[in-house]
Amino acid sequence: MKTPIIFLFCLLNLTYLSNQQVQAQNVITTKEDSLKMSWFADAKLGIFIHSGIYAVKGIGESWSFHNKQIAYPDYMKQLNGFTLDKYNPIEWANLIAQTGAKYAVVTTKHHDGVAMYDTKMNDLSIVKASPAKKDLIEPLFTELRKRNIKCGAYYSLIDWSANNYPGFLKDSSRYSIAKDTAKWEQFQHFFQGQIQELSTKFNPDLFWFDGDWEHSAAEWQASKVRQGILSKNKNAIINGRLQGFGDYETPEQNFPVTRPKAKYWELCMTLNNSWGYQGKDTHWKTPYEVITIFTDIISNGGNLLFDIGPKADGTFPKEVHQTLKELGDWNKRNGEAVFNTLGGIGQGHFYGPSTLSKDSSTLYLFIQGHINGAVSLKGLRNKIKSISVVHNNKPLKYKIVGKISWSSIPGIVYINVPENMNDKYVTVLKIQLDGPISMYKGTGGL
Repeated sequence: MKTPIIFLFCLLNLTYLSNQQVQAQNVITTKEDSLKMSWFADAKLGIFIHSGIYAVKGIGESWSFHNKQIAYPDYMKQLNGFTLDKYNPIEWANLIAQTGAKYAVVTTKHHDGVAMYDTKMNDLSIVKASPAKKDLIEPLFTELRKRNIKCGAYYSLIDWSANNYPGFLKDSSRYSIAKDTAKWEQFQHFFQGQIQELSTKFNPDLFWFDGDWEHSAAEWQASKVRQGILSKNKNAIINGRLQGFGDYETPEQNFPVTRPKAKYWELCMTLNNSWGYQGKDTHWKTPYEVITIFTDIISNGGNLLFDIGPKADGTFPKEVHQTLKELGDWNKRNGEAVFNTLGGIGQGHFYGPSTLSKDSSTLYLFIQGHINGAVSLKGLRNKIKSISVVHNNKPLKYKIVGKISWSSIPGIVYINVPENMNDKYVTVLKIQLDGPISMYKGTGGL
């Protein structure tokens, strides 16, 4: 009798795991789920803010003590210098709004365990343990919502300061989950409690989890986390760092060369090389670099979550203000080609990024750098109604080369762009078509 029982147990276990995998890989399955993602797909730009005690010494957030660049006690002493004495949530919200961003994600707790709000689950927060003595999250969310900007809460599942957490990246000298399940259950109660706090206190439009790599979906109670969030706000969106129970993918820093397969995705990238404020990090991206990266992302159907790090007093470096202003000004000039659009045409048709209007009857081409001459578009079957420059609405001349009367294969469209039509950073052309775009993808010939 033992063999059948064992076999049945194994079969049930495999069925459970299979169901878990299917659930994890197919979270967005209903029409309602797709509708709730519509604002995210249209948003294109979000601002990421890493605010934490690591800004006091200007060192790496959490990882600096994990990598033994600083002793843990010395890292935590930064609590004493975290003042936020110049923190102005109105100024932060205005800074974000001027970029044209449709959402913002703010750290509520990083791996170091320091909460940026008044958590009731322990005493390790800037409200209780730092001279700031204030909740950073609530007033900022209030100001963002006044500006119709969606609010996202970054939350690290791992907590390297919690005594009930196994340790740093599984090399723990504290305890093994298998040998002390009761302690792990206490930690599960802790992080579930903090997630519930965030849901109840702030009702985020988006949850941005981090740190899921250290444990499995079952250990993180990922299904329970998702269900708990959606029970509070059925329209809440969850990023892809919940062991398969999220709504979209989040590649980090490195731009994908080929278009991601995920329907919804977001590249999170820093303005310099650091997530939080580090005074010694002067590797600032130029406005041109930021805008060209941004246009590449939206051309591939994704969003840019652009990160900035405030100082311990709550102010931002001048480079942050300068670059965000330039990004915002460019978006104001060219926003119709950016927001509420679809990813563009495939590679080979145009050597640069592109987007499409929602009905696919308008094609936008992004020209990186300055030009004084013609750009080409290959494989366009449609008739062209007009071509213009987006930032000034000036018409452009074009001609079609290589179209043979007896062949169905389209010719090459050459568009003349005079030097005086160039945008300061990236010039956008608007091509209005006679209907939804149709592109030839053959190999030529008769």
